[in-house]
Amino acid sequence: MASKNTLNKRPYPVAAVWILLSCITLFWGFSSTTILAGDHSLFKKVYHVYVGEEHIGEIEDPKFAEDILDHKLAAAKTDEKGINLVLSEEVSYVEERVFNPKFTNEEVADYLEKEISVLAEAVELKAGDQTVGYFKNEDTAQKLIHKYKTKFVDSDVLDTINSLKQETSNDGADFNRLKEEDITLEPGDKMVTDVTLSENVSYETIQVEPKQMMSIKQGMKKLQKGTLEDKVHKVEKGDVLESIAQQYDLTKKTIMELNEGLTDETVLQIDQEIHVTEYEPLVKVLVKEEERVEKKIAYETEHKQSDELLKGETKVKQKGKDGKKQLHYVIQQENGKAVKKEVANEKVTKEPVNKIVIEGTKVIPSRGTGTFTWPAHGGYVSSHMGARWGRMHKGIDIAGPSSRGIKAADNGVVVSAGADGSYGNRVVISHNNGMKTLYAHLSSIKVHPGQVVQKGQQIGIMGSTGRSTGIHLHFEVYKNGALQNPLKYY
Repeated sequence: MASKNTLNKRPYPVAAVWILLSCITLFWGFSSTTILAGDHSLFKKVYHVYVGEEHIGEIEDPKFAEDILDHKLAAAKTDEKGINLVLSEEVSYVEERVFNPKFTNEEVADYLEKEISVLAEAVELKAGDQTVGYFKNEDTAQKLIHKYKTKFVDSDVLDTINSLKQETSNDGADFNRLKEEDITLEPGDKMVTDVTLSENVSYETIQVEPKQMMSIKQGMKKLQKGTLEDKVHKVEKGDVLESIAQQYDLTKKTIMELNEGLTDETVLQIDQEIHVTEYEPLVKVLVKEEERVEKKIAYETEHKQSDELLKGETKVKQKGKDGKKQLHYVIQQENGKAVKKEVANEKVTKEPVNKIVIEGTKVIPSRGTGTFTWPAHGGYVSSHMGARWGRMHKGIDIAGPSSRGIKAADNGVVVSAGADGSYGNRVVISHNNGMKTLYAHLSSIKVHPGQVVQKGQQIGIMGSTGRSTGIHLHFEVYKNGALQNPLKYY
């Protein structure tokens, strides 16, 4: 019965009781001459019905009103279990014995149906100054907040952080200081160190209409999207993503983000449903994550000049070696997206070693000195200039050197360098003073056309390419275009 489970009987007002008793006494006095004292059967019970302090009528049995109220409570029940339903007003009854009573059952029933409503005892969950929803108890609201947080952080991690916060709260310690002392990260380690909300949440016990009550599932949707209503657009003939977006003041990109699988290439179908509600979370989960990373410190290259090397030549004096450093990052996330990443501290664990490169500054004159150096490392003249085998031998052949490197006879510029018929691999140098020298049958060439060479600089390796009977150097000298006997200059 409603009177037992949901209603608190209120006592009849004191003043009314005294008036009622006085009236009964007077009535009894006046009636005693005609009604025998033992005739109690002529008096019937009547129950005065009060809603709050207001008297609304008389009924023969409280069960009449209780049945109406019980029916209202039953009709208001929701699918959510555990919700306590109550009446909006307190209903009470005062019993009285009255001679020839008159009952107002219809008026009482009408009042109770129209003026008494059913409410649910609820806990209002608020994020900042915004109401998230109404839940059957604080435990349910707290479970919702916990579930929402675990969308963006592992449940075990969240439980650990909450336990640590509880411990420090009980001990009066500073959670942030304790947390810093406990964090030990090795390179490659990452750890969640705090989980909070963008708004403070609060819980308040209130009464609301049963239809306003929320489940945890509905609460999750409200927290994530800021609304329980999804606006949907049905595709009509001629609709394209751009026109739909414009109609709802959205961008095409937002439309595609709101509808999984929708792309620029998607062909819209008539009556296809397109979600057009742009969501803004009611509250964001803020996750603080710390990470230690080892990174390379790239070595730098130092350039030093030296006149011991020819201009254009380089030499590595010292090889470079990369160093190492450890970076401690603090990462701030909002609903799973990193919004800020800062370096909390940095430690160099290995200093880099710079690479040192020596660059030559020595300039080789392109004009010859006028005197020649022997083009081979020693050796002997194996064939002289002049008639040989019925034809003119234009130069001399040098064989039997101590090493096979071939040198420029004087400063000059390489005119040509490459294969040339019977000469094989050949180099021609102009000494820019009317003199020109030719080096043939080389196994390999170390210079290129246009290159300035220094007297005595290696230009190739002695070989036997072209028309040759053995490893040797064929050497020719020209002056102002006229062939000269090379031995004339030694």
